[in-house]
Amino acid sequence: MNDAADEDLHAPVLPGHGASDYERYLRTDELLSLQRPPEERVHHDELLFQTVHQSSELWLKLGTTEVDEAAARLERDEVASAIRLMRRAVLCLQYVTTQLEMLNQMSPWEYHQIRVVLGHGSGFDSPGFRRVPAVTQRVSRGFDRVLERAGLSLPQLYTHGREHEELYQLAELLTEWDERIWVWRFRHYTIVARALGEETIGTQGTPVQVLGKLIAQRQIPKLWDLRSRLVELFDAEQRGSAA
Repeated sequence: MNDAADEDLHAPVLPGHGASDYERYLRTDELLSLQRPPEERVHHDELLFQTVHQSSELWLKLGTTEVDEAAARLERDEVASAIRLMRRAVLCLQYVTTQLEMLNQMSPWEYHQIRVVLGHGSGFDSPGFRRVPAVTQRVSRGFDRVLERAGLSLPQLYTHGREHEELYQLAELLTEWDERIWVWRFRHYTIVARALGEETIGTQGTPVQVLGKLIAQRQIPKLWDLRSRLVELFDAEQRGSAA
């Protein structure tokens, strides 16, 4: 008798709770119990609110983990694998930002009904976004060291980028990562302002308009300053050619 043929391929073999290995591996019972049950919700849209924020934390966990690993790869001069990880991390921030649109499906009045049960909870306390600066600075330092070992300055990399394609692509991915942080902050600010107005005091005593002031902050400013420097270099080169 063929034991493999007799095996029930739908029966769970993994340890844990759940009717299937899918449920056991992903711990869906636990995952889906993390949202308030209907009888405890102050409004129907509380499930929407919790789903957006909880899934954001998962994407941020993945994104910051990949950036941190990319930094580790750069310390070993593994530029190609760092590029792959940064590309994945950028997508994570894209998904975090896109799903914010779900919050616009709540009216300002409905949001106020949910706001009363948030306590002092604030997006400023997001574990995922609080980790972003640290991993960003680590990968930025790794990039600097790789450039140094290649004997290149940042302007040299960009003026002769196609001669150092991998390093150029890495620099652009770091720029995109920083840009995605900016885009998320901007979109988050506009959604909060749309729900609460700009003069409203937030759950931690901070006016909503303070969020707007954070938008302009860059995590890797040298990559943005470089753009202005390239304009200067190009203009100087053109003047030299015309002389």
